[in-house]
Amino acid sequence: MRPQLTHRDEYGVSAPVLVWRFDPPVQAIASGPLGGGIGARHWLVNASVPMSYDRPDPDVHLAAIASGLGLRGPGVGLLTGVDVADFVTAEDGGVSVAATVGLGAPVWAAAPDDDLVHSRPGTINIVAALPVALTPAALVNAVATVAEAKAQALWELALPATGTVTDATCVLCPMHGDAEPYAGPRSRWGARLARAVHAAVLAGGRSWLTSGNSWSDRLTRSGRVADTAAEVTRAGDSVAVADVAAGGTARVAPTDVPESAIVPKGRPSGETVLNRGLGLE
Repeated sequence: MRPQLTHRDEYGVSAPVLVWRFDPPVQAIASGPLGGGIGARHWLVNASVPMSYDRPDPDVHLAAIASGLGLRGPGVGLLTGVDVADFVTAEDGGVSVAATVGLGAPVWAAAPDDDLVHSRPGTINIVAALPVALTPAALVNAVATVAEAKAQALWELALPATGTVTDATCVLCPMHGDAEPYAGPRSRWGARLARAVHAAVLAGGRSWLTSGNSWSDRLTRSGRVADTAAEVTRAGDSVAVADVAAGGTARVAPTDVPESAIVPKGRPSGETVLNRGLGLE
């Protein structure tokens, strides 16, 4: 269940967004700002936004993005500061996972109250699709399995963290059919889900640790940011990610940008231009 990479125009800036269209609709359990909870969903979007994004109504913003893409009916909306063109996919035994991994602010889940004040965004969005129906209890179980596999990948990346404060998860399955009662990491389908999530987060995390670029950082470094909000596109062919954990395959787009492409001194940064265009400054 591979997403389509497209763009939406926000005040003259070409902003990337991943789109899934489901026909027929699928059963989903999601924690995103739009379409969270359990129910039938017709589409899903994962959209890049500036790291300074602070809209108080992300659900309204996502609904507008979906409408602009011609999406109808109930759906799921996710946001991230990562360039969603860098999404990573992994598969294991019929289970497919797509993840966008941003590790700018990894945290432990259990931390003192004082730590809440200093937390910053840094998002890992995970979309997983299973080919079999799941009971409501198994859907909840699957979300726990995703969290455990993600934490395992972060541990293997040597990060003292279990995730970030803005992570979101969406698990999809058919609406009909004999429903599986379990999706824990040692159940048949839960084990496949865990391996696919682990592979995707591990590959995406390695890529992010190499580049560390948010989407707005990339606008700055692309050298294509004008004095006014202008369309900026990202170039590069997909390359294989090496050393992906056994049981999954992953691909991610390149993150290196030639030093000659850096915006000349005195030019506004990509984030500055973008924020002005989006009304965030």
